[in-house]
Amino acid sequence: MTGRPGRAVRAGGQAGAGELLELVRSGRAVTRGALQQASGLSRATVGQRLDRLFRAGWLREGAGGPVDSPLGGRPAITLEFDGSHAVVLAADLDTRHARAAVLSLTGEILAEHAGTLVVEDGPEAVLGELGHWFDRLLEKAGRPAAEVCGIGLAVPGPVDSGTGRVVQPPMMPGWDGYDITGRLSRAFTEHTGAGPVPVLVDNDANLMAYGEQRAGHPDCAAFVLVKVSTGIGAGVVVDGVIYRGIDGGAGDIGHIRVGAEALCRCGSYGCLAAVASGGAVARRLADSGVPAASGADVRDLLAAGHPQAAALAREAGRRVGDVLATVVTLLNPGVLMIAGDLAGTPFLTGVRELLYQRALPRSTAHLHVVTSRLGERAALIGAGALVVEHLYAPERVEERLLALGV
Repeated sequence: MTGRPGRAVRAGGQAGAGELLELVRSGRAVTRGALQQASGLSRATVGQRLDRLFRAGWLREGAGGPVDSPLGGRPAITLEFDGSHAVVLAADLDTRHARAAVLSLTGEILAEHAGTLVVEDGPEAVLGELGHWFDRLLEKAGRPAAEVCGIGLAVPGPVDSGTGRVVQPPMMPGWDGYDITGRLSRAFTEHTGAGPVPVLVDNDANLMAYGEQRAGHPDCAAFVLVKVSTGIGAGVVVDGVIYRGIDGGAGDIGHIRVGAEALCRCGSYGCLAAVASGGAVARRLADSGVPAASGADVRDLLAAGHPQAAALAREAGRRVGDVLATVVTLLNPGVLMIAGDLAGTPFLTGVRELLYQRALPRSTAHLHVVTSRLGERAALIGAGALVVEHLYAPERVEERLLALGV
């Protein structure tokens, strides 16, 4: 997993095992000599702290690197983060289906499952079923539940990252304020018999943006992803960090008013999602006699070359592009990625038409408008990365090492 923001080593030669691990994971220092230089620690102290990381199974020796000394000698042994010592569980909930996976700590998907899971059935039932999926996936991956270090969950609604609870989610009736982290942790334990593990929850567009930025655009300092499926949402990554706003509401562009009269699922009239989402396009197709009930149905029609679906998708793209002209002017991103059920040529064409027409040339001069690279796995990979960055952050490494007795 690349694209991680660098953290400064504590001043005064006080770098702990967590800072050394971060230097290795980020690639900024991968030999003992380089760690001494970057941290200001003595050779003996670096050795002692590395020894703890080796005993925990978090570091391993790699191939010989460049010679540390200008006088020559044997190549320095490089150090690597050992991504095989634990696994992460991740799940991505949509309104009517879900995807779950077991991932390595470096982001490799080891086992995966997708199926029907309806958020309107409520958090108790949905999260309980996810616990069952996780148990089967671990068996499929051949990894014991005891190796799971954390769970990441993407949901189609705004999330208060401090509590892990969704806040007034228009598409998740019955979930507002619910203790998602507690229930999913219990479901994991009930189905696997393992002890509780940390659970992190975030908005699906945020995690898609995080996964895509790290995987394909690690050097992009301002990255925006717009997901257009049943609803519309955006994820923003600035300097390698998800931008959430003060309580998780950043990126909720689907509820920007665009002057239309259509009733939105949030209860207001004229929201962008009410006229330009996959759900909105599906309703217009259904009204004209074309069988379509969701963004996924529209995606299938677009894949089959259905002309009416393509025309409506292009029109929806123009509406979204009009709003994105303001987003691009405000954030000045280097990459604008379109993802979700409608992320095909007709929709993208519509976005480009209005975006470049309405935004100032200065705002789009260095802008790349692209489509998803990771596809339906983007949120899973982003959720896995979120868990890893949380658990192996320098400030948490020390307490975890102490818990392991090393």
